[in-house]
Amino acid sequence: MTSTNTFSVAIVGAGSMAREHARAFSRLPGVAVSGIVSRTRSRAEALAQELSIPCVADTIAQLYHDTEADLVIITVPELMANAVAKAALAFPWAILMEKPAGYDLADAQDIARAAADHAAPVMVGFNRRFYSSTLAVQADLASRPSEHRFIHVQDQQSYAEARHYKHPEQVVEKFMYANSIHLIDMIMAMGRGKITKVDRITPWLGEATEVMLAYVEFDSGDRALYEGIWRGPGPWACSVSTPGRRWTLQPLEQAVYQTAGERSRQTIDMDDNDRTCKPGFLLQAQAAVARAKGQDSNIASLDDSLATMTLIHQIFGR
Repeated sequence: MTSTNTFSVAIVGAGSMAREHARAFSRLPGVAVSGIVSRTRSRAEALAQELSIPCVADTIAQLYHDTEADLVIITVPELMANAVAKAALAFPWAILMEKPAGYDLADAQDIARAAADHAAPVMVGFNRRFYSSTLAVQADLASRPSEHRFIHVQDQQSYAEARHYKHPEQVVEKFMYANSIHLIDMIMAMGRGKITKVDRITPWLGEATEVMLAYVEFDSGDRALYEGIWRGPGPWACSVSTPGRRWTLQPLEQAVYQTAGERSRQTIDMDDNDRTCKPGFLLQAQAAVARAKGQDSNIASLDDSLATMTLIHQIFGR
């Protein structure tokens, strides 16, 4: 148990994402990573030793009772997220789930139903929403509220690559939820209002798909185009165009803009927050702590995550 003046964080999982979250949260003043649990205890013990985490538990129940943590971070593979989330929901801590919060839309909806009566916040980590590049674009767009936005995301995925990294076949078959979610969530992060229209321009043909295109409209007048290259090379990129300015994020960590009437392009480089930890993680950790304390925060809720996963379903029809 940590000091009553310290915000206590516990972690479920002991992989690379658990390490990144632990590094980010441990840098926040007044915050301590107090415990960890993993299905492979030896991995939890190794990470605990590396990062000076005092408690290694054998179960989620023990993790809560031994740490009395204020927030638990769930960093487990897609097919485990449902069972782990439901186990964590038995205790009154706030919850931060790694994306995707469910391996497909139906799984995510089941988690959301289970979480409906949870008193503390249930959040989902979309760290690209906290990139310094993303925040710079959003700040500029907010200063131009009357200008409609056209968002274009360029995704690249590969079934062969997904299998190369040993993802379970159930996840591979719906890899748009596991990995395209990063780019499709940028549509949600940049667009305003509710989605009123999703038109599939090209059909989804499963593993025969080469290019996937879909057009999206918001009730605000904002529009978006999803472009997914599923067979061949392609960028991971996002652009947002308004009558006054065009922003391009390629790579996503770097923002470049061009103002109407000018030929030159200006670059905004990654800031120190994105160099200190995995990009987006430090500010995301701050936002998660703020939400858990009942303060205003721009971190994604479980409902926000469901909206993104619903859009994935609308684009791909699966």
